[in-house]
Amino acid sequence: MRLTTRTNLAMRTLMYCAVNATRTVRKSEIAARCNSSENHLAQVVSLMAQKGFLDTVRGRGGGIRLARPAARIAVGDVVRSFEADVPFAECFDPKCNTCPITPHCRLRGAMGGALAAFYGYLDDVSLADLVDGNSGLAGLMAEGADLAALPA
Repeated sequence: MRLTTRTNLAMRTLMYCAVNATRTVRKSEIAARCNSSENHLAQVVSLMAQKGFLDTVRGRGGGIRLARPAARIAVGDVVRSFEADVPFAECFDPKCNTCPITPHCRLRGAMGGALAAFYGYLDDVSLADLVDGNSGLAGLMAEGADLAALPA
C-alpha cells in the first residue's frame, strides 16, 4: 500500500499547523517547508477545510490553522478523506471491476480485513501523537527555522 501524494501533503500540512498552533500560518510557509507547490497545496488545504480539519482565514494576516485541537484529529480520518476515492484493488470498485475470479476469490476478503486493521490502527493515532514532544519535528517546522539546514 502506498499513500497518495495528496494524503502525504495533507499530513505534513496538519503537522506544520500543529507545531505552529499558536499562530495562523501561510500556505507559502508550508509549501516551502513541505517541498510542495503552492497550487497543489491549495487544493489539499481546500479539501481539509471542507472536511473540518483546517480553518482558513482570508485577507491581510490570513492563512490557515487547525480547526480543532490536534488531539481531536485522528490520522485515520485524514487518510480516509483523501484515500476513499482510490480503490485498493480493482475488485473493490464495483463499477470498474472486470476480474473474472471475483465471485470465488478470497483475497478480496483478506485485503478488506487488512485495510480495516490499517484504518483501525490509524484511528487510534491523533495528530497530537505525531507532534507532541517531537522536538526534531518542531525544530524543522517551527517559525523561523533555518530552511538551509534541512536535508536535501
